Amino acid sequence: MKYRLLGKTGVKISEVGLGTWQFGGTDWGNISEKDALEILHKSVELGVNFIDTADVYGMGRSEKIIGKFLKETKETVYVATKLGRREWVEQKGWPAKYTTEMVKKDIEDSLRNLGVDSIFLQQWHCIPTEMLKSGEAFELLETFKKRGLIQHWGCSIESIEEGLICMEHPGCETLQVIYNIFRQKVTEQLLPVAKQKNVGILARVPLASGLLTGKFKKGHKFPETDHRNYNADGTAFNVGETFAGIPFDKGVELAEKIKSMFNPTDDITMAQLALRWILDHDAVSTVIPGATKIEQAISNARTSSIPPLDESVHQKLYQFYKTEIEPYIRGRY
Repeated sequence: MKYRLLGKTGVKISEVGLGTWQFGGTDWGNISEKDALEILHKSVELGVNFIDTADVYGMGRSEKIIGKFLKETKETVYVATKLGRREWVEQKGWPAKYTTEMVKKDIEDSLRNLGVDSIFLQQWHCIPTEMLKSGEAFELLETFKKRGLIQHWGCSIESIEEGLICMEHPGCETLQVIYNIFRQKVTEQLLPVAKQKNVGILARVPLASGLLTGKFKKGHKFPETDHRNYNADGTAFNVGETFAGIPFDKGVELAEKIKSMFNPTDDITMAQLALRWILDHDAVSTVIPGATKIEQAISNARTSSIPPLDESVHQKLYQFYKTEIEPYIRGRY
């Protein structure tokens, strides 16, 4: 496993991390606590030292499982969590504004769930653009950083515009953004600014909800409670969080063409090559793929040992994005 500095934090994290939305047990189908703990232990055994979660994943279940894991491991593990969307779920709409009391409660709940005294990285969880523009959200996190409840803060965002707004605040140390072969505008318009400002980039949805594994066929049916079913067209939340905003059947078709450019082998899978494509951009601090099976966790972690892709492959994929992918992207970007 290779490690990279996480922006201005000065901390080295594994360039392959672990996303844990699936541990909530609500939006990716059911996953047992036992399986989740095994995935965590195997990932860390393979060098992963960065885990991303959120208070809204299973309304605390993901954080609690990670908290149990932290008590079981002797390794140094950096945990990032997120806040802000729990109110959106509970109130069935965004609050008029976030208050000090509201944020304090959210942070204290996460501290309790994780079993820690201070959160390594606290992130706003895709809150409305207008709330970011006002700057009040940033000052709230600064308040709790000064109190020692959080060590670093950043923002999980839905658009490049939001990322640029966040980076105007000098206290913003990280951005979490949807970044994969289907969403290459980030390469041109966000990564250079992040690199200049030394803001860490956490690449989420790196496999486009599984499309970039190349394993799906057109017409595949997902379980009713899986967001790849109920949010395939953005019915529940930002469509970009599901298949990176590409219509599923079209995404299967595009993935097949990408596979032919990658030419995966028995030893190196398409999923690993798709993750490698992201890691070839040095402005990225880490990719945070999820895993519902231990085999996926092993495969993801081993991506770090794969050599960079040839520049010719990058050029082909960029041209393919401009001509055949970009017209089909939906959702905020």
